[in-house]
Amino acid sequence: MPDVSIVTQDSANPAYIHAIVFVDELQRAGIRNIVICPGSRSTPLAMAFAAQTAIRTWTHVDERSAAFFGLGMAKQLRKPVALLCTSGTAAANFLPALVEATLSHVPLLVLTADRPHELRDNGAPQSINQNRLYGTYAKWFVEVALPEATDAALRYIRTTADRAVATAQAIPAGPVHLNFPFREPLTPEPIPEQPLPPVEQRDLVAWRGRPGNAPYIEVHNAPLGVPENVTIGSILRMVIETQRGLFIVGPNDDPTLIEPLVRLARYLGYPILADPLSQLRCGVHNRSIVLTSYDAFLRIDSFVESVQPELIMRFGAMPTSKPLLLYLKRYASSPLVVIDGNSGWEEPTQLASQLIHAEPTTLCQDLFNALEQHQTSEERPAVASQSWLSLWQDTDKITQQALLNTIYNFKEIFEGRVCSELANLFQDGTTLYIGNSMPIRDLDTFFWSSKQRMRIIGNRGANGIDGIISSALGASSVAGQHEPTVLVLGDLSFFHDLNGLLAARLHKLNLTIILINNDGGGIFSFLPQAAHSEHFEQLFGTPTGLDFRLVVEMYGGRFKRVDNWEFFHRAVDQGLHTDGLDVIEIPAERTSNVKMHRQLWEAVKKAIMKTE
Repeated sequence: MPDVSIVTQDSANPAYIHAIVFVDELQRAGIRNIVICPGSRSTPLAMAFAAQTAIRTWTHVDERSAAFFGLGMAKQLRKPVALLCTSGTAAANFLPALVEATLSHVPLLVLTADRPHELRDNGAPQSINQNRLYGTYAKWFVEVALPEATDAALRYIRTTADRAVATAQAIPAGPVHLNFPFREPLTPEPIPEQPLPPVEQRDLVAWRGRPGNAPYIEVHNAPLGVPENVTIGSILRMVIETQRGLFIVGPNDDPTLIEPLVRLARYLGYPILADPLSQLRCGVHNRSIVLTSYDAFLRIDSFVESVQPELIMRFGAMPTSKPLLLYLKRYASSPLVVIDGNSGWEEPTQLASQLIHAEPTTLCQDLFNALEQHQTSEERPAVASQSWLSLWQDTDKITQQALLNTIYNFKEIFEGRVCSELANLFQDGTTLYIGNSMPIRDLDTFFWSSKQRMRIIGNRGANGIDGIISSALGASSVAGQHEPTVLVLGDLSFFHDLNGLLAARLHKLNLTIILINNDGGGIFSFLPQAAHSEHFEQLFGTPTGLDFRLVVEMYGGRFKRVDNWEFFHRAVDQGLHTDGLDVIEIPAERTSNVKMHRQLWEAVKKAIMKTE
């Protein structure tokens, strides 16, 4: 194994720490052979491989022959073999073997060194365009970030190593290409102008790796979505030993997941932190352990310090909430298991210890059945103590009450109140389409729970503000006769897709739009850019000063501007029970909106601290 004593060193070349950690993770992921071609730019990786005793090094002078040598080895082993070369045409000579590997489904891990970005496309020697050099003959391509010796960078490079090996082996197997830019110096000497963080401030898991030579993230690919017994057994062993567990559920549009997931969480005594698009916040299922105000109370340090989890299981993509992400980072050492039914990689946190590609509904059912079969005193799962679950539930209730009390005292229109009011206005069968930027974040914090059967959806793939009106109208076009569709979005999102309103007129569609108009990009007022007032409005606030009434009426819609909540209730009710297009505009002010949000966080803090 390589010398991972770097965690206790005070100085070193960050590129070498990056390379040693990457190679260490490759051997944890199962790489046992590397074919290396000589070159200068690849020096950090070559020396890291040479020091790694768990990986055998095979040297070949000619890149074309080297790649075919690795191909034959991988065929015989039925396991991935790594290739390494320097920059320029050396990398191009790997192509014939990669073509063969793709067509015959042979797993190869291709590592090419490269010049840094400032030496590309400007005549620097031995420099060609290596980005996606192998085109469709690489299953996956990564332009690896420039080396850094930071916790975040080392979590990233370990995750990338595990993902690359797993992707090369996943059916159909094939080559994966990682392109590594390196700056000089290429030898191990420390770089004075790039000091390392103090030893006591380093995340030991990121620097040294997980205990027991385990991979940083273990990947399970379930055939046809059905989790294997070994996968269920692995999770079973974890939950049997865990009392302080937590479920996190991101965006989900599969109604069959709700009942088995809730049943499993109740059996284990794990709270569920449910994203607003999880479909768990509304409906007739048991919602007693479904928590919905965590975006507010996870901002309170004293609470976060008291709830260190022993196991976290996340279903689907990462939820919207930033405080939740910071909570996960705070307890990065806690095992995080991600269950995702898609074949992609829904893991932006780089904190997961396991990624399971399996159908979540089936996994929940199989795990519940396995738990019921382990009923002996020795094997019965360590169901979470009532105090653990009650702490989360009580905090959720206290937070909601503190938010409500404060919101009702605001004299100005508060944008977040739109979401808390809607929970009481919607009828059974309503579809809520939520816009990005501030609306989805306010929905996360202020739309808590409803017994009504509702579907909440949004465009959270790329999280853009474009096309929201058209998307909501598309959803409306196939909704049932008595199933209204409501869209909540901001004024910039509305402006981006004004032409989309034509569909409502052409196809006689029913849609109620709640337009929160703060004349610009409200979310930027919460970001660090707001501190730079000189150019803030021009570059980030971007007010338009538009009167949307005229364009709504041009498209045959009804427009109402409301300035109090009683009028808002009547307008929404009319929109829900009237055919056609209704646009309800709520005027808001960005600066006061930020102020009111901060007053709410302070109110939550005081309410929680009273109970401690």
